Amino acid sequence: MSIGIILKLLGSLALLMFGMKSMSEALQKMAGPQLRHVLGAMTTNRFTGMLTGMLVTASVQSSTATTVMTVSFVNAGLLTLAQAISVIMGANIGTTLTAWIMSAGMSFDITSAVYPAFFLGIILIYLKKYRYIGDFLFGLSFLLLGLGTLRMTGTEMHLGENQALLDFFASFDPDSFLTTLIFLFLGGVMTFCVQSSAAVMAITMILCSSGALPIYQGIALVMGENIGTTVTSNLAALSANTQARRAALAHMFFNVFGVVWILFVFRPFVDAVCGMVGYDVEMVKGSVSTSVFLANAAKLSFVLAAFHTCFNVVNTFILIWFIPQIERFVCWVIKPKKVDEEEDFRLHFITSGIMKTPELSVLEAQKEIQHFSERMQRMFGMVRELLTLSSSETNKKDNKAGDFNKLYTRIEKYEGISDNMELEIAKYLDSVSDAHLSDDTKAKIRAMLREISELESIGDACFNMARTISRKYNAKADHFVEKQYEHIHQMMELTDQSLTQMNKLMIGRKESFDVNRTFNIEHEINNYRNQLKAQNINDINNHEYTYGVGTIYMDLINECEKLGDYVVNVVEARMGLR
Repeated sequence: MSIGIILKLLGSLALLMFGMKSMSEALQKMAGPQLRHVLGAMTTNRFTGMLTGMLVTASVQSSTATTVMTVSFVNAGLLTLAQAISVIMGANIGTTLTAWIMSAGMSFDITSAVYPAFFLGIILIYLKKYRYIGDFLFGLSFLLLGLGTLRMTGTEMHLGENQALLDFFASFDPDSFLTTLIFLFLGGVMTFCVQSSAAVMAITMILCSSGALPIYQGIALVMGENIGTTVTSNLAALSANTQARRAALAHMFFNVFGVVWILFVFRPFVDAVCGMVGYDVEMVKGSVSTSVFLANAAKLSFVLAAFHTCFNVVNTFILIWFIPQIERFVCWVIKPKKVDEEEDFRLHFITSGIMKTPELSVLEAQKEIQHFSERMQRMFGMVRELLTLSSSETNKKDNKAGDFNKLYTRIEKYEGISDNMELEIAKYLDSVSDAHLSDDTKAKIRAMLREISELESIGDACFNMARTISRKYNAKADHFVEKQYEHIHQMMELTDQSLTQMNKLMIGRKESFDVNRTFNIEHEINNYRNQLKAQNINDINNHEYTYGVGTIYMDLINECEKLGDYVVNVVEARMGLR
């Protein structure tokens, strides 16, 4: 075998994998947001969940994309783990469409048809309105060109006449159960190494269609691919949160269980699929004319695709009735990490390994920002509690000086957490923006970067207030008079209302959010600050309290007003108003 043919083989495999990736990403750009809504709305029970997973995966040509979306919905509380398992089962059926596209590419010479598609694709890319359709055509064309080149390379290699290869496969006893296990293991290892089940499926189709690899061993390789692809997703999920790891384990359990039961009915099941496609298992080279043998061998790629589909459909039909049991099993195997989420910084939704679909990664980032926003309101609640603890009456009565210092330390830790969250989310969004994204998604990323910057400013404002309260408390200075406490609490109540409105927007849909409510609270805060500023000067002149106490008092009032401004900025960024 010459170096040229080996390089051609590797190049055509690379072309195939690139085409799959480009096609999948283009489809996600076209339909990503709509698919998210479909996934959230159509999973009312296990059967609709399975159908949804199947349709979404067939649409975006990526079971990984569907799994990522599903896990993000579980994290957000929009789907239960049981519903997610049904969607993943459907995704396994949907992904078999890829095998049918490949079998068609292997059976017919479609390379001449891809060049007009390339030409049409480049025109659509330059017509900006239709560029995603152009991207899809380019991806599909690369995929088909890769398949066509692979098919021609396979023919040039004369695999069916390569005696060394034939002897290698002949050394395995076709009737032995051990042979099936060996090829199953090989399929898993190859898929894990190549990181693409599509590429391994293409290699299997070439080997079978050329007559070099017997159909039973070929199907054992396909079964191995099913396990190999889940090993990859489980390794990717190791750095993810508990629900992501449980979803990945459920995916692996589904495929491993399927392989185990099919090993018991391997020959009859394969023979049934061959009969359905019209492939003669008994036909051997030399017993019939070459043309008849080749016509029969040409059906092998369809046999592999049909087996892949039948295997996943039957497996889903068996396991869909046991989803609650699977859920209990994965929850038993993967226990939640015992960490104090309040005090330990970690991102909940963003994971480095499992995000392979940039368009859909934005949803993960949005959930993380939502969590960030909720954390900032909790931090503000601690500042309010700190103010209450700082009053001399409370401390004398309840001896809470230790509690004051403990709470202040906790607020200080939250300030560090807010800085880390901003940096980590920004770094993640920056890495996502390196990919080819739709204009809509690019705009969302710009808005998110502004949101996290303003949320971090809210954390700074909270910490500034805590420092002011602590400075006054530790200096043993004069205490606020009763009406000052009332005014500060009233201002903090207004500020908390604006934070509540911000979090309502973060959790819900912006179409149903009344932005005027946020603006009205902001005007109220500004007016109240101006009123208290004027009143403070009069109170100092009337010697109701010292100038020093008045300064600390107004520092807190002004910081609340600034915090209200940051909230408005977050809301405007989220609503796309500025």
